[in-house]
Amino acid sequence: MPLFPNARIDTYLSAAGENEETRLKETLERASVYEETGAEGVFVPGVVEPATVRKPAAGIALPLNVMAGPGAPTVAEPGAPGAARVGVGSGIGQAAHALVRAAARELLTTGTYGTPADGLAHGELNTLLGRD
Repeated sequence: MPLFPNARIDTYLSAAGENEETRLKETLERASVYEETGAEGVFVPGVVEPATVRKPAAGIALPLNVMAGPGAPTVAEPGAPGAARVGVGSGIGQAAHALVRAAARELLTTGTYGTPADGLAHGELNTLLGRD
């Protein structure tokens, strides 16, 4: 099975440094070190706006991966200025957990079952999982 070492750099996600210029400088320095040690991609969560994606994409020789979520541009927008991959991280899992919490809260507070009304039928779920 092929392995794709994708180095994660959290300088934007954690708002490291005083401003965007220092975050970019730190990001590029880390990306260079990761490339020298065998990384095949760089993951920079927190960079989604097309204008912001252009800067690390221009300075990093490896494919740039970014993380999107609610409020971020569409998947196509970060890709245009240089992102090779747009992921959602744990966002879908977090949304599923929120649905479970809402369903439990509804059941415990009102005794009704409306929250999971749009759930997948067993047959459809089995088909999605390749279990006809």
